[in-house]
Amino acid sequence: MEYLVDFTIDIPDGTASDEIDCRARAEAERVDALGREGHVVRVWRPMPEDGRWRAVGLYRAADEAELKAILEALPLYSWMTLSVRALAPHPNDPARL
Repeated sequence: MEYLVDFTIDIPDGTASDEIDCRARAEAERVDALGREGHVVRVWRPMPEDGRWRAVGLYRAADEAELKAILEALPLYSWMTLSVRALAPHPNDPARL
């Protein structure tokens, strides 16, 4: 199944900049690996920019349990607020033609 995931990252006050940098690098590496595995299809930055760390991603997983495990393993997960929407094929989708 495919899922549209909206991420907002809220860094706790007082977090050391080296921890933020370390987690951000680890997050990028993990998302890259998930892309190679076929779980992350696309990632976008919502517009307009509002100063928050935000992203929208198209994820693939066998089911909600697998998606949950994928998301919970992200290095920034404990700082995330997530909105997940399961997607189903649409008969008018140009990609299906």
